Amino acid sequence: MEWMKKNAHELAAMLRAGEVTSVELVEGYLSRIEKLNGKMNAFLFVNREGALEAAKAVDADRVAGVELPPFAGVPVAIKDNMCEHGVPTTAASKMLEGWKPPYDATVVMKLKEARLPILGHTNMDEFAMGSSTEHSAFGPTHNPWGENLTPGGSGGGSAAAVAAYLAPWALGSDTGGSIRQPGAFTGTVGTKPTYGAVSRYGIIAMASSLDQVGPVAHTVADAAALQEIVGGYDHFDSTSLRGVSEGLTVAAEAGAAMDDLSGVRIGLVEELDGEGIDEGVREVFHARLDALKARGAEIVRVSCPSFKYTIGAYYLIMPAEMSSNLARYDGVRFGNRVLPKEGPVTAETMMRATRGEKFGDEVKRRILLGTYALSAGNYDHFYGAAQKVRTLIQRDLEAAFEKADVLLAPSAPTVAFKFGEKIDDLLAMYMNDLTTIPANLAGTPAMTVPAGLSEGLPVGVQVLAPAKEDARMYKVGAAIERDVDASATATPIETWEENL
Repeated sequence: MEWMKKNAHELAAMLRAGEVTSVELVEGYLSRIEKLNGKMNAFLFVNREGALEAAKAVDADRVAGVELPPFAGVPVAIKDNMCEHGVPTTAASKMLEGWKPPYDATVVMKLKEARLPILGHTNMDEFAMGSSTEHSAFGPTHNPWGENLTPGGSGGGSAAAVAAYLAPWALGSDTGGSIRQPGAFTGTVGTKPTYGAVSRYGIIAMASSLDQVGPVAHTVADAAALQEIVGGYDHFDSTSLRGVSEGLTVAAEAGAAMDDLSGVRIGLVEELDGEGIDEGVREVFHARLDALKARGAEIVRVSCPSFKYTIGAYYLIMPAEMSSNLARYDGVRFGNRVLPKEGPVTAETMMRATRGEKFGDEVKRRILLGTYALSAGNYDHFYGAAQKVRTLIQRDLEAAFEKADVLLAPSAPTVAFKFGEKIDDLLAMYMNDLTTIPANLAGTPAMTVPAGLSEGLPVGVQVLAPAKEDARMYKVGAAIERDVDASATATPIETWEENL
């Protein structure tokens, strides 16, 4: 168990030193998954055979003296909306149950090139729609900090797997905070890179102008390394950018070595420091600010007035794009098919039966909302207006970054909440994305770093940087991380194991 608490950098060093083999690592994690996943439901599919085969190949090449990538043999987990050739990939939906992609997503291909054995696919809200992983068609994921707590969403499976030491690191996807909010709820580091820094080719789309793949890890340095592995230009993705995912590990190491923060300007966003933020979360957040100030950082207050429209704009743009993307799942072009139980079988009745039975309630709700926003007569009034707000948010952030090198905000307004607590109060559920959505609408990078505990549960602090300045974000994130007490990440998973 003790070596499983090591981070990816430490495991890679052990592999290079011959202190452990990749097969031993993979078998250890598979054993923990087998022991805990029945209760936690962090994984939807465990690829025992594939992971062991990849690990054996790494060990054989290492013995033979073949030059290997630096993290070769360190296992990884991926969110279930990333296509992996021949492996069941469902996006946590009955619509895709049993489907095996005929190709690898670019990020999966890069994991394989880096020789990382893929342990399996992690649970999520159906098609990444949710803030709690309660909307998975295959049951919710439980937060390792408490069995009755959600791990956040939609990437609760990846965050819970890392927090419970079922995998040393994982990939998630972030449309409105789906990496950062689960990271905050589980005491892990989670990053949404600059839009375009990591290829979206082969990712099952939710909202194409917002989706972004990113890492979940135990440390900022691990997150930086994983983004370096999967990032970079991809000609299969027309939004792909060059150069953004380079030099991140070096930046994280530089940040971790910084004792004196003189000259670093940290912006405190007024609109993310008041109404809607729980008092306990604010106390932890301001304690982090005070610690940075004590080390010489300059704290400047900035205002982003358009942020008060963030939730409204996001919940028009996201469902509009989502309803368009999910139109392909009709039982003809994509997805499982359901024939009507009564009446004539026509294309219309078949599609109605298919979408009625295979989509969950949250997916149907957002399809209706998005279709209405895009309908004739409403397009300019709703979708067009939301896009104008998006431009205002981008301008507000640009102005804020003229006054500050990075911005800091709570990663989530609350600590992890209980199952069922918000599922019948949609506004309260959607408001939980309050602090994470601006980065998605602006396309800027943002990450959550564990900051402390409130009510005995993790609180994350979010670091936002200008577009393409991911290295700056990792540097400041690592500088914050070095001050944080180990209790902020000490998942009480041993208690679970004792009660099994």
